[in-house]
Amino acid sequence: MTSRAESTSDNQFEIGIDIGGTFTDVVCRGAGGRANLVKIPTTRANPSEAVRLALHHIKDKWHVRPEEIRHFVHGTTVATNAVLERKGATLGLLATQGFKDVLEIGRQNRRAMYDLSLAPQTPVFLAPGHQRKGVRERIDAGGKVLIPIDEESVRRAVGELLEQGVQAIAVCFLFSFLNPAHERRAREIINDMAPGLMVSISSDVDPAFREYERTCVTAFDAYLKPLVDRYLADMERDLAETGVDAPLQLMQSRGGTASSPVARRRPVRLFLSGPAAGVIGGRMVGREVKYDDIITVDIGGTSSDIALINQGKPLISSEGIIDSYVVRVPMVDVNAIGAGGGSIAWIDGAGSLKVGPSSAGSEPGPACYGRGGDKPTVTDASLVLGYLNPDYFAGGMLELHPDLAWRAIETHIAKPLGITAEQAALGIHRVVNSNMAEGIRLVSVGRGVDPRGFALLPLGGGGPIHANALARELGISRIIIPLHPGVLSATGLLDAPVEHEASVAFSKALDPSSLDALREVFRELDEQCFELMRAEHVSKADVSALHYADVCYVGQSYYLEVLVDLDAKDPIAKLRQNFLEKHNEVYGHSTDVPAQIVNLRSIHQARPGGTRETAAYAPNGQPRRKPGRKVMIDDTGYVDAEIVEREALGVGDTVKGPAIIEQVDTTTVVFPGWQALVSDSGHLVITPF
Repeated sequence: MTSRAESTSDNQFEIGIDIGGTFTDVVCRGAGGRANLVKIPTTRANPSEAVRLALHHIKDKWHVRPEEIRHFVHGTTVATNAVLERKGATLGLLATQGFKDVLEIGRQNRRAMYDLSLAPQTPVFLAPGHQRKGVRERIDAGGKVLIPIDEESVRRAVGELLEQGVQAIAVCFLFSFLNPAHERRAREIINDMAPGLMVSISSDVDPAFREYERTCVTAFDAYLKPLVDRYLADMERDLAETGVDAPLQLMQSRGGTASSPVARRRPVRLFLSGPAAGVIGGRMVGREVKYDDIITVDIGGTSSDIALINQGKPLISSEGIIDSYVVRVPMVDVNAIGAGGGSIAWIDGAGSLKVGPSSAGSEPGPACYGRGGDKPTVTDASLVLGYLNPDYFAGGMLELHPDLAWRAIETHIAKPLGITAEQAALGIHRVVNSNMAEGIRLVSVGRGVDPRGFALLPLGGGGPIHANALARELGISRIIIPLHPGVLSATGLLDAPVEHEASVAFSKALDPSSLDALREVFRELDEQCFELMRAEHVSKADVSALHYADVCYVGQSYYLEVLVDLDAKDPIAKLRQNFLEKHNEVYGHSTDVPAQIVNLRSIHQARPGGTRETAAYAPNGQPRRKPGRKVMIDDTGYVDAEIVEREALGVGDTVKGPAIIEQVDTTTVVFPGWQALVSDSGHLVITPF
């Protein structure tokens, strides 16, 4: 842990707290960019309890007074977990009469064509049939009213839903993205009949065409609203009781932050909040070592989140997959796999060794935690292989028990396979590394990108343990280990911009006749974003705006997001050129045939307030070397490895493998034939020699 931040009346501090499946990571950054960090076991039954513990730790251990905290950002898994655990609201859905089953019908695509027992592949659990009601109204494909809204049918449907005990209602009418009047009137009626009931309307959540996708994301938004609202209210209360008056900021799935009141309006945007922060942190580290092409792999206790940063820009997907369901929400493009330190090793019916996706999490955790878990995990294998110091795990906050790790691996893996515990531990690592390498190939080779031209940037508590093995398997010759990789997601929270987005359907030809309408719509979208920024007390002068259009050829089913340059001499011609270039990049060809605009999108960003300095890196004066120990890298057996204290290394120092570099938040394994060099910014760069 770095030196304690000094507390003076002039100090200002910023706090980043990221809740993971196993640990809650906390970073406190003060004047001059100095940082304190700690990892606290996540309280899975009540995640906000870990945040309360973190606030007390900040006050009692680091002597930071609550009134000195000026920037507080939180990355949360509450939205994702609510879906995974089916703990959202009891939901009612209002749809145009005759279309109430769109949520269940979905698309004709089926992932499991040959299963003997066919299960729904749409999120029917959000609103089962009896909780979906049709309303007499109709807007046509041009946005004109065909059938005026029958308010009595709305009241009747809402009354039936209230009798069924719904806690939230989603409203999704046909073509409401062209004319939202009926949805807005339905919301007014619901508010009159049930003041305080959570309501989401599709024209606010996702004003774009494709009925199923729009219904789906609106239903998810309403499903999450009561839970997220309570969670954020509890956290705001905890901050107030602790004396922190800094506004609560939340990381959104696209990689920007929003204030708590704004986040409550569209909680569906909190999916993948934590993984997005890790990617933002990785981009920041890449800039500091002047490397823009990076593959980040965030290895925590439960999962590994893999993302590609190309030319300094994370890939953004227009939709994400949550619990196998496609949700049309802009997200940092992260490939999550069930492989982490807590992943449980097991033997299948054919006698093959498997690892994950089930995880021991933090409760009870791996066997070596000594909390009652008896299943062998990746962390147990790391301990048996000599990678981990049992007395210095998570900075010594958690003592590991090697005997329990050996016993779990011996009992459940080694004896059934007829091998030694060491061989079993090495096998566990090889299997989980293979799973992670395949996940990296999906985001790189699967998109026509050669990973050998990228640097591998591991983060999370387990990232640096597995990085060298992954790089060797993938042919990657550069590994960047951040200064504090175990809490990089929490650090990324502090460096993420405040970001807001507004979008609207815009079905017009991509030709000069659309320019005036395009400019007018962007003006309206910009005003919506400015209003959201004003709610965050961000000055208009501090905001930068980006404009995008979803464009496709006439007749195409899918579109591409293309940058719009409103300041170009001919914005429409420039937009068409950008579309052709991107189409060629994505699909390998483009052609000069008519194209059309589908949606328009305005994205506004502003740098967050708070302490923005970066502290100059310097060693802490501790002895560099620690007592050595034996580690196992491959089948040749244990070898003597140098054990090094990370914070004792100075700029320009090198460590040659085999070596173990220990620090508060993680452990870095350096293979024989590789060396780690400390960069000017304190990050490690590992390369073959």
